[in-house]
Amino acid sequence: MDSATISNLAYLVAAVLFIVGLKGLTHPRSAVRGNLLGATGMLLAIVVTLLQQEILGFELIAGGVLLGSLIGAILALRIQMTAMPQLVGLFNGFGGAASALVAAAVLHQAVVALSSTAAPSLQFRVATAASGLIGAVTFFGSIVAFGKLQGLVGDRPLRYPGEQVVKLLLLLAALLCAALIVRNPQQISFYWYLVAAGSLLGVLLVIAIGGADMPIVIALLNSYSGLAAAATGFVLSNNILIIAGSLVGASGIILTRIMCKAMNRSLANVLFGGFGALVEDDQQDDVYAGKVTATSAEEVVMILKSARRVVFVPGYGMAVARAQTPVRLLSELMEQDGIEVEFGIHPVAGRMPGHMNVLLAEENISYDKLREMDQINPAFAQTDVTIVLGANDVVNPVARETSGNPIAGMPILDVDKSRTVVVIKRSLGAGFAGIANPLFAADNTLMLFGDGKKMMDELVAAYKEA
Repeated sequence: MDSATISNLAYLVAAVLFIVGLKGLTHPRSAVRGNLLGATGMLLAIVVTLLQQEILGFELIAGGVLLGSLIGAILALRIQMTAMPQLVGLFNGFGGAASALVAAAVLHQAVVALSSTAAPSLQFRVATAASGLIGAVTFFGSIVAFGKLQGLVGDRPLRYPGEQVVKLLLLLAALLCAALIVRNPQQISFYWYLVAAGSLLGVLLVIAIGGADMPIVIALLNSYSGLAAAATGFVLSNNILIIAGSLVGASGIILTRIMCKAMNRSLANVLFGGFGALVEDDQQDDVYAGKVTATSAEEVVMILKSARRVVFVPGYGMAVARAQTPVRLLSELMEQDGIEVEFGIHPVAGRMPGHMNVLLAEENISYDKLREMDQINPAFAQTDVTIVLGANDVVNPVARETSGNPIAGMPILDVDKSRTVVVIKRSLGAGFAGIANPLFAADNTLMLFGDGKKMMDELVAAYKEA
């Protein structure tokens, strides 16, 4: 058996590990095993590639591994779970940047060798252009997404006259540079013009998207990073890189579609609709005037003590306030009193796919208590108390309307059907949709105004004393 056959068999094993690992990531209980299988497959692929290419100078590789391991260890130890969306965004960007840089290096190598070898194939030239464009869009789009999530860039979408025309012109300029590269790969400068146009396009695409759409953006950028990697696989004629990139790209697209469906919106509307733009809602006074009932921690605890079933509905506000620890403490206290406690999770709550799941998992809250929207909605009518912590648009009843507001038709958590709803919120301020929420003024709703963590701490203290 020759070395090429052995390499292909090893790549096949790695591909199987990728697929099985990806399958494991579909459920929290098997996610750790799935991660390990995927990492094992990647390690096998890297080792085989190094041996297949007969890379003998491992000094730089070892240095890169050590540096990357050090950075990874620091990130793992210092990054809070609440900052996980930012980290995921950066990882997407790094993948795109790596693809663009590798394609540039291989293109330069091919041009230098033109005097002694045949001209690069059409596949190579097209893949190089695709890798550069997608990689640049991914990296700079991810940097903007990171800035929005970190608070360095405003959450609101940046809109300006003629923005779609500007984006279209940038895309056409990038495609023109790509065509010139395919026609004459010796003109390496056009590759960098392509990267520059793609970089600016990535910035403008993401900066025009509101913070509420960040879960969809993160999923989409994840898909882009996979597509960039797959294109680089064609540049390098590396089968396992093509397979891995295709898996990431496909899973990212599927996740993006799921997230869009959860918001009842198309991907085009997310990219070009500017959801989250500041909206002046003149009806807020009519909705809230004289109808909002404020409460206290002590009053809420009295209601909780008489409840038999309580549901927590966490949102981005819980992540910002870092209130997941007192949420766990209160849920444990109630369970000790025989109260059934569950958590209703909206697919787009937070700033990345699965954001709320990650925060609750950090507190070792059982996966069995986490309920997706279609599971929890039928049970709200039999729920004594629902505690909404930092969620707004995903529990807004006006979404049930077919038109006339930014979230019309978006599937929501039916918390208003509970016997009592306790909303923990700093104020009556609108969510990213910029519209009033009639839930806050409903007859069965009590508003507990204040910082999420502070209010939850007060609830825990009051519950212990009751």
